Amino acid sequence: MVFVHGFGCDQRMWRRVTPAFESNYQVVLLDLVGAGKSNLKAYDPERYSSLVAHAEDVLAVLRHLHLHDVVVVGHSVGATIAMLAAIEEPARFRQLVLVAPSPRFINDVGYHGGFERSDIEELLAAMNDNYLGWSSTITPVIMGHPDRPELATELNNSFCSTDPTIARHFARVTFLSDNRADLPLVQTPSLILQCANDALAPLAVGKYMHQQLPDSELVIIDTSGHCPHLSAPEATISAVSRFIDFTRIPTYE
Repeated sequence: MVFVHGFGCDQRMWRRVTPAFESNYQVVLLDLVGAGKSNLKAYDPERYSSLVAHAEDVLAVLRHLHLHDVVVVGHSVGATIAMLAAIEEPARFRQLVLVAPSPRFINDVGYHGGFERSDIEELLAAMNDNYLGWSSTITPVIMGHPDRPELATELNNSFCSTDPTIARHFARVTFLSDNRADLPLVQTPSLILQCANDALAPLAVGKYMHQQLPDSELVIIDTSGHCPHLSAPEATISAVSRFIDFTRIPTYE
């Protein structure tokens, strides 16, 4: 099992989930280039102007470790990166678990992503003006659970430990990407793990992805926020365990 984190995070964000799978799976944690303990000097804004570059990095890790029959768990933009990797080399993947995914954050005709273009531009402008201030304001919204402020504090600490220049660039790539056309290309059986009340990925997004992914299952967790692996790890573990234990292994021609 390979775990791919989302924007502003690193591999530590999976620590409440991964122990449940370590006895039955080889668990691989990684930091996307530009995050966590990765080599920040390797972050080339031109190369990483597309999520495809991150997908290529994930594939490079799988090839280096000679991994096949892989279950990839991706959170938010990490879910999109996982899908792009599976499209590129489907025979290497067994299943995808897409946690709070969104193929496009901006609304479009016939599509509700949750934000208008002006909303995203304002968000990115606020990041440019005062990254640390933006982080402290947005993380409680992303996390939800105002009754558990320690969760927002943890997410804010993660955001604040990210290089601001890289974070601003990755945010622009993340929030302006449109990967809807890639969804029908995913051959790998996929679990869409949706939170019941998510400010970044509303229910309409999960339902849209379920309609567009050829072999997918939609599970809605009764929790708020965008990070169920932090706020509801037990429910997340339960949904993932059921899916990876019972979903068939695909065959490829």
